[in-house]
Amino acid sequence: MKVSQIYSAMLEKLIHAEILGHEQTMARTREQLIPVIETACLQVVECLRAGHKVLLCGNGGSAADAQHIATELTGRYKTTRRGLPAIALTTDTSALTAISNDFGYQEVFRRQVEALGQAGDVLIGISTSGNSPNVMAAIQEAKSIGCYTIGLLGKSGGKIASECDIAVVVPSDDTPRIQEMHILVGHLICEAVDQAWEKQ
Repeated sequence: MKVSQIYSAMLEKLIHAEILGHEQTMARTREQLIPVIETACLQVVECLRAGHKVLLCGNGGSAADAQHIATELTGRYKTTRRGLPAIALTTDTSALTAISNDFGYQEVFRRQVEALGQAGDVLIGISTSGNSPNVMAAIQEAKSIGCYTIGLLGKSGGKIASECDIAVVVPSDDTPRIQEMHILVGHLICEAVDQAWEKQ
């Protein structure tokens, strides 16, 4: 048997295993998290309808998810509606580097929340471990100024779960599976927003 054939057989098993892992995490998410996801959707809809904004933050893949969700609110998700105010605190390289350099990386999101956040806004903090110090600091700052806080988390929910107003804790210890559910939750929030604006 050629090496390519052996590798192909291994790859097929790997793909099946990864898809099965995704399906199992999806099933647990559906069984356990629909009420908490519904609450998160309603809070974002109410925030935007009241003229407030959504702030989002996270590190690495979670930073990409923050940007993804923000873009679908300011741009469009499925329907063409007015652009809605959402800011990913992960995109301004001058702010990221200046704050990290002057105050330390733990402050990189908190300072932006302090500068941009207002009572009535929603902060969505994304952390697969639930323990990212800079996301935790941002959530604590947001709560102190009257923002509603949503955590998209994983594993046990970590320290952040008890700090935010609502914790969407994906029932998995596998970071890729957690990230896949986080973007699903983000899409559900965007779908809820689209539906709310269609009914206006």
